[in-house]
Amino acid sequence: MAAGGLVVSKNEKQFEGKVTTFVLVTCLVAAMGGLLFGYDLGITGGVTSMEPFLVKFFPGVYKQMKDESGPQTQYCKFDNELLTLFTSSLYLAALVASFFASVTTRKLGRKASMFAGGLFFLVGALLNGFAINIEMLIIGRMLLGFGVGYCNQSVPVYLSEMAPAKIRGALNIGFSMMITLGILGANLLNYWTSNFENGWRISLGVGAVPAIMLCIGSFFLGDTPNSMIERGQREEAKKMLQMIRGIDNVDEEFQDLIDASEEAKKVEHPWRNLVQRNYRPQLTFCSLIPFFQQLTGINVIMFYAPVLFKTLGFGNDASLMSSVISGGVNVVATFISIFTVDKFGRRALFLEGGIQMFICQIAVGSMIAMKLGVSGEGSFTKNEANLLLFFICLYVAAFAWSWGALGWLVPSEICSLEVRSAGQATNVVVNMLFTFIIAQIFLSMLCVMKFGLFFFFAGFVLIMSIFVALFLPETNNVPIEEMNKVWESHWFWKKYVSNAKLDHKNNLDV
Repeated sequence: MAAGGLVVSKNEKQFEGKVTTFVLVTCLVAAMGGLLFGYDLGITGGVTSMEPFLVKFFPGVYKQMKDESGPQTQYCKFDNELLTLFTSSLYLAALVASFFASVTTRKLGRKASMFAGGLFFLVGALLNGFAINIEMLIIGRMLLGFGVGYCNQSVPVYLSEMAPAKIRGALNIGFSMMITLGILGANLLNYWTSNFENGWRISLGVGAVPAIMLCIGSFFLGDTPNSMIERGQREEAKKMLQMIRGIDNVDEEFQDLIDASEEAKKVEHPWRNLVQRNYRPQLTFCSLIPFFQQLTGINVIMFYAPVLFKTLGFGNDASLMSSVISGGVNVVATFISIFTVDKFGRRALFLEGGIQMFICQIAVGSMIAMKLGVSGEGSFTKNEANLLLFFICLYVAAFAWSWGALGWLVPSEICSLEVRSAGQATNVVVNMLFTFIIAQIFLSMLCVMKFGLFFFFAGFVLIMSIFVALFLPETNNVPIEEMNKVWESHWFWKKYVSNAKLDHKNNLDV
């Protein structure tokens, strides 16, 4: 799952203001960008398990799936490079689009980038819904990818800049919540449309509805004060700030935004700064957190849940319903993260989630090994299938309240202003790159590694949990401008950032 960078004031002060209806409505409309991303995550796996869809676009996969006498095992029935390209092409397109989206977001504003994302997604959804050949399908997927790239870059920035500081964290995880709601909605729609001959067209085409809502909504939304100041529209920015805070006296916060904008303009080469020694912890976590997030194996569940359940012997309806259940768990668990992240801290959720995911991956892999073995022959009883689904749901819950939400939150809060854009761009690009890779090779990995694939992901969960335990300091309740003090007091990172203030001054002078 991917998102753009967050922009906040230079000083994390408690400014006057109210949580207005206006700001809640604008953030709700903007968060539909997350709904688009989640909808696509959920819809793809269900559609690729529908037989009419396979017959029309992937007849080889359908024949392979139905051929009981062929050499393919249960593990390999869906192994097809063209089928995985259908899924993964979106994320490659999103990766490319993120480079253009960052420029659009900065130069034309956040709402312009959101509108562009909604428009790309709308055209892509319509092309997919009316597709008559594989070329039309893939082009549509790539346009969806451009939409995802633009929305994931601009929406979190918009939410962060519009929200009052006291609810900024909740609204940012609220973006993740919209993603999970999109996944659940897609799973429910797939379950219903699977009863129709051309139900896959409905599933793919309905993505146009939230895209239209985002396009219309973003057209009428005001841009953020930060963006207006950045583009020289200071009078309009002050009026917008007064509107979203619900008070007239916003002088202190307005001046803070101006100061932050002026300071950011002094940094001509944020990428050059990011690779400096004193920013080593920021570069490390902005690269490794999205990398590890994909190596939890979560997108195996989100992309291919119906295909995976069908591979394991669940019937078509049962596989779709199982993905609906796991999608519901995802939503509930994300709600839990909203209420616990500031109470228990980032490290506690990371480590608890890691332990729970590790246990569940081992349990799922062991059950599949015992029932299907290396040959892939066998089936699950109803009770065994329910137990398997239980462990998968426990795994999804653990991810949702740990790496799912924190995988975007932590990189956004550890970067100081002068490297924030470069740090968040790194986060987005690494996430999309490995999302594409995992989506492209998963079905082949399942065919080759069989049940060992789950042990493979469990091994990475163990590695990333040890990494967090050793190297990630607690960032809960630490103001962004004070974050360097956290690194300076850490047993490992202090040797890199002990002279951070001096290095920062030298970088600004370059």
